[in-house]
Amino acid sequence: MQGLQPLIAFAQTARRGSFAAAARDLGGTPSTIAKSVARLEASLGVRLFHRTTRQVSMTPDGERLFRRCERVLAELEDLQADAAGTRQTVAGTLRIDAPITYGRKVLMPVLSGLLRQHRELRLDLRLQDSYADLIRDGLDAAIRVGELQDSRLVARRFDAQQLVLVASPAYLEARGRPERVDQLAGHAAIVFRLPSTGRQRPWQFRSGRQTVSLLPEPTVEVNDGEGIAAAAAQGLGLAQVPDNIAKEGLASGALVEVLASCRPAAMPISVVMPTSRLQPPRVRVLLEALTAMKAPGAA
Repeated sequence: MQGLQPLIAFAQTARRGSFAAAARDLGGTPSTIAKSVARLEASLGVRLFHRTTRQVSMTPDGERLFRRCERVLAELEDLQADAAGTRQTVAGTLRIDAPITYGRKVLMPVLSGLLRQHRELRLDLRLQDSYADLIRDGLDAAIRVGELQDSRLVARRFDAQQLVLVASPAYLEARGRPERVDQLAGHAAIVFRLPSTGRQRPWQFRSGRQTVSLLPEPTVEVNDGEGIAAAAAQGLGLAQVPDNIAKEGLASGALVEVLASCRPAAMPISVVMPTSRLQPPRVRVLLEALTAMKAPGAA
């Protein structure tokens, strides 16, 4: 086991992004963890981290070693749990990152069911509309909407989300109801400002077999999906929001869908994880629960 200590120190530092955080997790001191990693670097003849005064980040060599190290350590943990007879115990803290509205409206009921079913399970749910770094933040999983870009992560698609263009009945009565995409010019637009970049998210529409994007001149900009739906219900303009956000307003009549025939293709919703090998029981039950609530249209 002594020979594994440098690898354990390296892997935890990679997950947490600092020697101090890794030391807290492993019950050591930052200097001990840093020296252990330095010995590993010396033995391998490569630099595994870029170091600053506040944090560390992996070099390309470090990222390659971390991917392999995760698999080895996961197998070791699984063997130890199996030997101890705890392999099937769903316990510990499940750390998940998810978009704010999807997390509140869709994910929370699923997680509540898991907590009621598994009394030793704890939850650390982080709701935000910007992407977290799973490895740096020590997350078990994250919910991502749209096509995935990070090839380091393992993904499983389990749901889909539809974008709908909506407005209040009062707005449409006053400004007219557009029947084609080219009639949107001149309408008041409520747009989503992406928290991660500050840029406007384009509106998307289906034209034949293609998806076309439109950047309307914004009358109102909001960085929260439910805020956009609320602004539309107040008659401030047209807004394009996910169907799970518009659902209540459409059901109550506060919102009306416009250009329903031009809805774009549904966006995939996936759960992403740092590794697919030998997931701990808390992650396995999460994946099973997400698969069970899989929506029509998800692949």
